[in-house]
Amino acid sequence: MILGPTGVGKTDWSVGVARRYGTAVVSCDSRQIYREMRIGTAVPSEEQLAAVPHYFVRTRSVREYYNSWQYETEALACIRRLFAERDVVVMTGGSMLYIDAVCKGIDDIPTIAPELRRELTEVYEREGLERIRGMLRELDPVFYGEVDLNNAKRVLHAVEVCRMAGVPYSSLRTHRRKEREFRIVRVGLERDREELYGRIDRRVEAMLEEGLEEEARGLFPLRGLNALNTVGYKELFAYFEGRTDYAEAVRLIKRNTRRYARKQLSWFRRDDDIRWFHPDDTVGLERFLEEQLPG
Repeated sequence: MILGPTGVGKTDWSVGVARRYGTAVVSCDSRQIYREMRIGTAVPSEEQLAAVPHYFVRTRSVREYYNSWQYETEALACIRRLFAERDVVVMTGGSMLYIDAVCKGIDDIPTIAPELRRELTEVYEREGLERIRGMLRELDPVFYGEVDLNNAKRVLHAVEVCRMAGVPYSSLRTHRRKEREFRIVRVGLERDREELYGRIDRRVEAMLEEGLEEEARGLFPLRGLNALNTVGYKELFAYFEGRTDYAEAVRLIKRNTRRYARKQLSWFRRDDDIRWFHPDDTVGLERFLEEQLPG
């Protein structure tokens, strides 16, 4: 598992390690999975995708509902197929919940019936988030007191689970780590703050030069979808709606990307099993991998 904050350099390292061990890369990025979001999610280049097999990159549409529970099931099935033919599999990404889904497992949550999802989605669209919050407060006051009440996706999903299971969502959240039949080696990539922030700013500029604004304009009619509540897109949507100007949108993309990188690092620092390296420390990182991985 090669993880780290956005913009740190995970893609290059994951492709290099996969080539060295003759294996594939399994992405654990919750946005690169969407076909329509190529530029704004920094999808690997055509050369990188051609160098080694990649999985979970541009395999779904933003119109499809997808979550970390589905990812856990599908990613584990993919990993097991790959292990039938090789000793090492490379995973990379920065989506915290997707990484935890594979490394630690997610509590068993019931599959939500499509008709229930449609019903609650219609309530949300018709009556707004405040109505969904009220439903959660009645169904599960414990989780209501813990969840970010501004995160519509999480609030709505908790109500779905309460309704589907007939019990509070909080009662199903055991936080028990699941055992995997394979060993997981976690490598974290890090740079000092100013270096990382400079890379983030330059990457945003490169995305805009490549056509991020045009990509976002094509997705503007779908802006209400959860997949598009993503840094780089939501700021441009505000610009298209006249709520800000272009220069401010660009400034906010850079600022919000840096904030997301800090959030990622705070999350990863909780895991003492991660060994951290600067991406330029080729010797140290390769020596560590030689000690940990077969072949």
